[in-house]
Amino acid sequence: MIDTIIPAAVESAALPMLPQPYRIIRVRQETADTRTLDIEPVDGSRCPRFIPGQFNMLYIFGVGEMAISISGDPAWRSTTTHTIRAVGNATRALTSLKPGDTIGVRGPFGVGWPVEQMAGKDVLVIAGGIGLAPLRPTIYTALNNRRAYESVSLLYGARTPIDLLYTDELEQWRSRHDMYVGVTVDSAGDNWGGNVGVVTTLIPKAHFDEKKTIAMVCGPEIMMRFTVMALQDRGVPLENIYISMERNMKCGIGLCGHCQLGPDFICKDGPVFRFDHLESVFGKREV
Repeated sequence: MIDTIIPAAVESAALPMLPQPYRIIRVRQETADTRTLDIEPVDGSRCPRFIPGQFNMLYIFGVGEMAISISGDPAWRSTTTHTIRAVGNATRALTSLKPGDTIGVRGPFGVGWPVEQMAGKDVLVIAGGIGLAPLRPTIYTALNNRRAYESVSLLYGARTPIDLLYTDELEQWRSRHDMYVGVTVDSAGDNWGGNVGVVTTLIPKAHFDEKKTIAMVCGPEIMMRFTVMALQDRGVPLENIYISMERNMKCGIGLCGHCQLGPDFICKDGPVFRFDHLESVFGKREV
C-alpha cells in the first residue's frame, strides 16, 4: 500500500469537514475572559488566504468544535489569529490552551465584509464588545491600503473600560492622522476620562459622507439593531450597511441547518449580510 501525501490546502478544499492540525504559538490576555491565539499549521505550510469577516471552525480534541471569526491581518500568512471569549465549555477549553498545544482547524468559511466595494468610499466600522474581533481584519485592510479609501472611522463600545479589546492598538490607531477612532463604555469609574454611553452616541462625532459610506457593524443583535436605526437617521442607505450574524454555526458549509435564518444559512450565505437583505427577518425571535 502506497501512502499519498496531500498538501494541507488541497486536502482542506477537497475535504472541508477534515480538520487540519495547527499549533498554538502565542496567547495574549485581552480581558478577564477573552484571549487572542496565534496559530500556525503544524506541517509548516502558509495559512490560507481569507477575506475579512470569514471564520474558521476550531476543533478541540475531546471537547468539540466551534466557529470563531478570524481576527488577524489578511496580509500576514505565517499565522492565523483568533480572539475568543470564554462563554461555554468549548470556548473555555480553547482559551485555556498554551503555546505548543495543538488544535484542529477547518476553513476559512463564509462571506466576508465588502472590502472591494469600500474602494473610493468612506469606511465606517462600528463594533460592540467582542464584535471588534471580526471587524479588526477590515481595519488592517483599510490601513494597509489607506489611499484607496476616503475617510476611515472606527466607533467602538464596551461595557466597561476593562472590557475593551486590543487597547494598545486602539491607542496606535487613535494617534494616526488619517483615521478617526471613537471609544465609549456603558459605565465607568473615576479613572475613565473617555466617553460614557452606548456606541450610537459616537456616530454624530464621526465625519463621513452619508451617501458614499460603507458601514460595517458587529456586536450583540440589539446593539446592531439600534446602530442600523441611527445610521438610517443619519442618511446612510440600507444597502450600504452590512452586519455580521455569527450564531449557531456548527458545520461551516451549510449541511447541518443549525444556523438557518429565513432562507439563508449564516455559515454559507453569511455571516456578513447586507442589512436590506435581512431586514424582514432580523430580530424576529421565531427565525
